[in-house]
Amino acid sequence: MSLRETLEAYQKNDPAARGKFEIFWLYNGLHAVIYYRAAHWLYAHKLRFIGRWISQFARRRTGVEIHPAAKIGRRLVIDHGTGVVIGATAEIGDDCLLYQGVTLGGTGKKYEKRHPTLGNNVMVGCGAKVLGPFKVGDNARIAANSVVLHEVPPNSTVVGVPGSVVRINGEKLDHAKTPDPVRTQLEDLARRLADLEEKMEAK
Repeated sequence: MSLRETLEAYQKNDPAARGKFEIFWLYNGLHAVIYYRAAHWLYAHKLRFIGRWISQFARRRTGVEIHPAAKIGRRLVIDHGTGVVIGATAEIGDDCLLYQGVTLGGTGKKYEKRHPTLGNNVMVGCGAKVLGPFKVGDNARIAANSVVLHEVPPNSTVVGVPGSVVRINGEKLDHAKTPDPVRTQLEDLARRLADLEEKMEAK
């Protein structure tokens, strides 16, 4: 990991960041990733207890829990950070952005791959849960508080519980204007019902 490029990624993604000095000393998401890099190296070199100890120390220190067996690419930004959980078989590509309360979790007790894989440039909104051993494609956007249980295509936006793809190759996700897939379905049903009632009345 290049610390400089990670600091630049924080500046790019957080308009509140006033400089690299402030980010380095005050951003718990950055601290969590620094601890993770050390823990991951130890874990990969068979010093697993020490790696796990560091990851648990980091959890208490930062509020972010990253299993040292997880695989994380370059320039990961964890904004605010508190409550983020990244499971043991999770994989994260380059230039990803996670907000507070995100869980990259599993859905079972199997020992093989059971956590998600995020492609490059994936954004996961606050409180979102991505659960299971599937791929979230490059440039995907997952809205806040979504629960994602299935594979996500590249360049798509996922919203809701359970998560539904509402946009592919669209504009950047704006949480203030996030479409509601359940409301869209209900409005579609209401239109179809009104059409049927109109046809019945016409007979």
